[in-house]
Amino acid sequence: MGVRVKAPSRIHITLIDLNGNIGRVDGGVGLALENPYIELVARESENVVIKGDFENRERFAEIAEKFREKFGMGIEIDIRESFPSHVGLGSGTQISLAVGRAYTEINEIEMSVREIAEFTGRGGTSGIGVAVFERGGFIVDGGHSRKLKSSFLPSSFSRAPPPPVIARYDFPGWEVHLFVPEEKGFAGLKEKDLFERSTPLRIDEVRELSHIILMKLMPSVVEQDLDEFARAVYRIQHLGFKKAEVSQYGEVAWGFIELLKDHGAVGLSSTGPTLYFIGPRKSAKEGKRYLEDQGVEFNYIRTEARNRGAEIGV
Repeated sequence: MGVRVKAPSRIHITLIDLNGNIGRVDGGVGLALENPYIELVARESENVVIKGDFENRERFAEIAEKFREKFGMGIEIDIRESFPSHVGLGSGTQISLAVGRAYTEINEIEMSVREIAEFTGRGGTSGIGVAVFERGGFIVDGGHSRKLKSSFLPSSFSRAPPPPVIARYDFPGWEVHLFVPEEKGFAGLKEKDLFERSTPLRIDEVRELSHIILMKLMPSVVEQDLDEFARAVYRIQHLGFKKAEVSQYGEVAWGFIELLKDHGAVGLSSTGPTLYFIGPRKSAKEGKRYLEDQGVEFNYIRTEARNRGAEIGV
C-alpha cells in the first residue's frame, strides 16, 4: 500500500514577541500557499529508500531515519515535488511533517501532527508551518510560555513544542506573487546569530506590532480589505525582528518594498530571502523588472492562499 502526502508552503509574515517580559515569547503570523508544495508517495520498506532528484532529498532521508531508529521499520519515499530549503517558505517543517505523516500512516502508528512536529524538532519558535499543514489558511499563534522556553532561539535550536493557534481564518482570494532569489537565507548558526544579535526587542516595538496585528492585520483579512492589509504588512517590515530580517538583504530588499508598498502587501517571508507581493499582476511585473535591474537572479511564482491543510491519501 502506498500513501501520498501533499504539504503546502507558507509565507511567514512576522514573529510577534521577542521581548518576553509578559511571560511569553515568539508568536507568529502567516498563511498557507497553494504553490510551491511538497509531494511524496511512500511505501513500506525494510530500509530507508529515497527516490527523486531534489536538492533537499537528504532532509527527507534524515527524517525517515529518525523514525526508523525509533520504530524499527524503514520506508521508501518517492519525492514527486519539492521546493528549496532555506529560502523562507518553510520546506523544513513541511518535509518533516510529510515524511512523518506518511511513515505513521503506513506503519499504523498513532501520532498527531503536533506530536510528529515535536518529535522532528519543528515548531520550537513559530507554529505557522505546523498549523498550515493541519488546516491551512491565515494563522496567528500564541507563542511559548517562558516556563517552556526561556531564550530567543530559532526552531532548529529550540526543543519547545509547537505553540497554540489562537486565530485561524480563510484568506481572501488575492493573487500572491513570490520572488525567490537563487541565494540561500539564514539557517543554522547564521540564523542563531541573527536571533542573538537582535533580541531582546524593545517593549514599545512589541506593543506596536501586537496592536497592528490585532486591530489592523487580522480585521483586514476578515473584511477582505487589501488596502488595510497592505498598510499593516508595510508597517510590520519596519518593526522589531522583521526589520532586522529585512535589513540583512540591504537596499535591494528595502527598495523592492518601497516600490510596491502602494500597490499591495509587500514584505520578506521569514528570514528570507523570498520576497512576496499580494496584489495585482501588473504591479508584480514592476517588481520583477526591479529585481532584474538590480542583477538579482530569482524564480517567480504566482499563486494564492491555501485554505485547507495537507492532503493525505492512497
